[in-house]
Amino acid sequence: MTDEKQTSRFKKPLSQWLKACIWCVVYILFIAWVGNYWWLLGLPVVFDAFITKLAPWTWWKKTKNQTLLGIFGWIDAILFALIAVYFINTYLFQNYQIPTSSLEKSLLVGDFLFVSKASYGPRVPNTPLSFPLVQHTFPIIETKSFIENPHWDYQRLKGFDTVERNDIVVFNFPAGDTVAVKQQNPDYYSLCHYYGRAAVNSNKEQFGDIIYRPVDRRENYVKRCVAVAGDWMEIKDNQVIINGTPQEKIDGIQFNYFVQTDGTRLSDDLLDKLNISVDDRMLVNNEQNPDLITYLGFEAGLPIYHFPMNEETYSKIQKASGVLKVKIEPSREGDVFPLGGGKKWSRDNYGPIWMPKKGMRLALNQYNLPIYERIISVYENNKLEVKGDDFYINGKMTKTYTFKMDYYWMMGDNRHNSADSRYWGFVPEDHVVGRPVLVWLSLNKDKGWFDGKIRWNRFFRNAER
Repeated sequence: MTDEKQTSRFKKPLSQWLKACIWCVVYILFIAWVGNYWWLLGLPVVFDAFITKLAPWTWWKKTKNQTLLGIFGWIDAILFALIAVYFINTYLFQNYQIPTSSLEKSLLVGDFLFVSKASYGPRVPNTPLSFPLVQHTFPIIETKSFIENPHWDYQRLKGFDTVERNDIVVFNFPAGDTVAVKQQNPDYYSLCHYYGRAAVNSNKEQFGDIIYRPVDRRENYVKRCVAVAGDWMEIKDNQVIINGTPQEKIDGIQFNYFVQTDGTRLSDDLLDKLNISVDDRMLVNNEQNPDLITYLGFEAGLPIYHFPMNEETYSKIQKASGVLKVKIEPSREGDVFPLGGGKKWSRDNYGPIWMPKKGMRLALNQYNLPIYERIISVYENNKLEVKGDDFYINGKMTKTYTFKMDYYWMMGDNRHNSADSRYWGFVPEDHVVGRPVLVWLSLNKDKGWFDGKIRWNRFFRNAER
């Protein structure tokens, strides 16, 4: 190349130089934010795209074939859009739809949210080679939407805030690392507890293939953070207690209730006005539940309804025509975290339990081992062995363990209908995705398009409370 041609490559309009400078500065700032300075090797590419143009980036624009020109024009636009969406979805925000009623009445089934990843600091993806807007599996063709290698270790960029008590948080499902493809609810570890690991792993007809998912490819869940690292949490008769103090009042909190009437039927119109969804309305079969009726102090032979209510709905239903008695659903014994841990805890009476904090040391013993063993062996990737009363971590006998991450306790506001930390335990900090900030669309699954399906009153509603 002659000196004249070389010089001409730099003779660009001032506007072109300004664009190049702006994009180079943005690129450098992004690299500094991410902290991976290997990406500086891409800086000459950014400069070349605006100034030197040694690489024929727009070679296809020189063709005289209009068909090829149109095809490559679309390919160029689609590639640019995919790259832009990838970076926006990874580092700034993503869309999320509320699939279940676990957070009602704070967030409703059918709410579409903008989730800010910058709030708590976006994570550098564990699996950078992935298709944008697809969490882990392409629909219809049912194949993985990501490539496992390269795999990057956990790193979180600086955010605007930290997770605090009562924040609504989107996170990756902690027990979603191992998945039975044909039966994903309950999770793999619950299935192993009920059926045995060998049975789950060998019975492909019932459970399907057993697959592994990296942290950032596990299902997205949304719950309320009730306890942060370093807290003591306990539940007594449905009341969450943090560090000895009852949790502050949250308007959306609801529990299941039994409602008996004098024979009056609770109309669909009334239940609609009380915002009780169709799926939640249940009429109890008196003949099949005589012990429950006796326990509640209800009269045999009269209608009994069962559905969740918050404080406002509870007040209204007591004044409804024909309602005789309203009783909260009794506490029931059941399998809660840690499964098989020997704790006499239940959904409504749980703990006390301590939230691990980065850098804090735990004295290991037979009582707390079931609570924290998954953290030690899975989330923080250690080899944990127990020989009698002795504990070995990575081959060394020890009496203590020092945590490497912060952990959180997440629960749904629909307390009796939420699969949350009470059933699968702690949420590690590396699983935190972001904070919902805005409801941008809300669709009522119980309504038709011309009968109130769109909840206009929820548009642009603050989703953080």
